[in-house]
Amino acid sequence: MEELIRLENIDAGYEGKTILNNVNLTIRKGDFLGIIGPNGGGKTTLLKVLLGIIKPYNGTIKYSTESENLFGYLPQNQKFDKRFPITVTEVVLSGLMPGKSLFAKYTKEEKNRANRLLEQYGLSEYRHSAIGDLSGGQVQRVLLCRAIISNPGILVLDEPTTYIDANFEKEFYSLLNKLNQNMAIVMVSHDIGTICSYVKSIACVNRGLHYHNSNIITNQDLQAYNCPIELVSHGNIPHRVLHNHNAPHSHNCGCETDNHK
Repeated sequence: MEELIRLENIDAGYEGKTILNNVNLTIRKGDFLGIIGPNGGGKTTLLKVLLGIIKPYNGTIKYSTESENLFGYLPQNQKFDKRFPITVTEVVLSGLMPGKSLFAKYTKEEKNRANRLLEQYGLSEYRHSAIGDLSGGQVQRVLLCRAIISNPGILVLDEPTTYIDANFEKEFYSLLNKLNQNMAIVMVSHDIGTICSYVKSIACVNRGLHYHNSNIITNQDLQAYNCPIELVSHGNIPHRVLHNHNAPHSHNCGCETDNHK
């Protein structure tokens, strides 16, 4: 598959402090990458490097020359001034701003595209509402529409279900699967048990990056990746409960094919 972005030997961090060391990662068309790892391990720093928000200390980043709108981004932090007079439709359309001049107007087709997205995500009745009047879950849907309105090559999601209500969460992942037919997806999540049902590959980020070309990750994999996280899932997903890797003996709960309810 065609490469969209390649990171080679990347060191990155803040104010001279290195957070990520010698990171290598390639994202191709059709990828659906889940990023896991402990707090403070560098997951958000990796996203900022991918998006060009921060420059690495060392290493190279190679972007696809064929992707005009390479990134769509749904951040974890959705803080904004609720008093700011902007409508839901205007927020979605703002996702087209990077490709426009300062005073350019939106075309009829662009406005129709925004309306179609809002309808698809169950937000049509709010299209003229102020963004500050919506609930956290509704705002997250609006921001997802904003992230994909330009048809990006890569959709980047940072803990996307943080503000989504439980009723919409399953539908949200279903929508991501559909989006993945047309764009690569990179998603940071602590909900490992759930994302393993949807992603195609996994990267464990803990100062370094260990890539696993599968959505099945084992106790032994996590030990090898030095990724001290717990994996607990319920329902129809096999699960394990893991100790930190520095424990004398890593523990497997013995329930790889059983489901606890």
